Amino acid sequence: MDGGPATVLVVDDSHTKRYLLVSWLTRAGFTVIEAENGAEALARVEVERVDLVVLDVRLPDLSGYEVCERIKAAHPAMPVIHASAHAVDVADRAQGLTRGADAYLTEPIEPEELIATTRAVLRYYQARQRAELLAERLLVLADTTLAVHAASTFAGLLEAAAEGAAQIFKSPVAVVAETFDGDCLAAIAPGPGARATLVPWVVDDTGVPTGATVRVQDPAAWGLVEWPAGDSVTVAAARLREDRAPLYVVVPTGTQTARTPVLVQLAQAVAAAVEAQRSFDEEHRIAVTLQRSLLPRRLPEVVGLDLAVRYEPASAQTEVGGDFYELVMLDGHLLLAIGDVAGHSLHAATVMAELRHAVRAYAVEGHQPGEILHRVNELMRTLLPTEIATLCVLLLHPPTGRIRLASAGHLPPVLSLDGKVEFVQHTAPLLGVRAPRPADLEFVLPAGATLVFYTDGLIERRDATIDEGLAALAALCGTVDEDLDAFCARLLVELAPPEIHDDVAVVVLRRR
Repeated sequence: MDGGPATVLVVDDSHTKRYLLVSWLTRAGFTVIEAENGAEALARVEVERVDLVVLDVRLPDLSGYEVCERIKAAHPAMPVIHASAHAVDVADRAQGLTRGADAYLTEPIEPEELIATTRAVLRYYQARQRAELLAERLLVLADTTLAVHAASTFAGLLEAAAEGAAQIFKSPVAVVAETFDGDCLAAIAPGPGARATLVPWVVDDTGVPTGATVRVQDPAAWGLVEWPAGDSVTVAAARLREDRAPLYVVVPTGTQTARTPVLVQLAQAVAAAVEAQRSFDEEHRIAVTLQRSLLPRRLPEVVGLDLAVRYEPASAQTEVGGDFYELVMLDGHLLLAIGDVAGHSLHAATVMAELRHAVRAYAVEGHQPGEILHRVNELMRTLLPTEIATLCVLLLHPPTGRIRLASAGHLPPVLSLDGKVEFVQHTAPLLGVRAPRPADLEFVLPAGATLVFYTDGLIERRDATIDEGLAALAALCGTVDEDLDAFCARLLVELAPPEIHDDVAVVVLRRR
């Protein structure tokens, strides 16, 4: 859905001027349509795809200012450029911009100026549209994830997934999974707002690996629903375990953005719910499997860095919690996140999954740690107003060691270098609380230094205070093993109680 040239509507009652503008824009690669008065322009933006409007200020029927205001009222994200040979005073330009225009050009207009202004305005609005689309899809994804996990039957689960996916992508959708008895079912939703139906369907699972994969296929291979003409289908396959059949989410390729982040997240979330539903009689064991499946499957290999992690679920007699971590390379930077959702239940694990999905999606969009936390917090306050969580996010540039870090109420990481230990403090409110947040903390991680991130299950014990736990952690971090996996194991052995009553997540990073 990101392809194709932008469509520009040129509105001017002068045939000569309109011809010039259309010629310049067409030669620059834009698709151009025309209107010679305000009424025609307003009609065309309602029935045709228009990405930008070049609008004369003086039209025979309506003022260009009024046309701009009416376009913005109906389509706030549609950019408008005023172009005028008469209204050229500062007051005219100020009025045009005040009443909604995004740029104001006065004649004589050079072709290069028109093209450059058009491209600049489109860049901003296309970025805004992508961000709004992602935010909208994430909101529906969160609702869909909750609906899927709330389903009491396997059939209800598939129907909720298909109906939610159709709402996310505004298109026909098919969700295919295998029941506990080995029967393969497909839930089909013909479009947003439509009820899903279930039909038997057979899929060849040969060669589908564990994890999440995405491929583009011929619609004829998935003849479950009437797909849009002339389009292929994108299939996300999520397989949680080698001994389980994959789950498939099938959508028209035209609905997808680069890297298909929401589709992959949806497939992973639904696959996790299917796995839990298949073995409902073993709720705790499956809940732990679900939680592990939503954590990174393997650590990234980063030149100049050593990485190690440990995740230990609570003891079998205790409900599962909401600890999570993330390690992934994005545009030459290492994204590291660790968090803890309040509570111990399958619901806490579900909230954890939603938060991790949101962190990954906003990070892929290119936001800095503080902005990621702000957006996740707004998402959480909107969709999960009764939940709270802690989260620490950092971006590290491996060649220079430069770090940008933000925290939301999470316990401070430990910095260890040459036997000296200090806590990296960045005090900020929990997620789920609307309050001012400090600027990101920026510093350089020296060569040879180690950072230790952890959740409260590592240091909290019933027979000691949290300050005593932090002091014990600092003492152990004074000596970091050469083998970071061995160091993580030593932290758990010496700090965690014999019977773990809370999940424990540890992430250790060392710059060589």
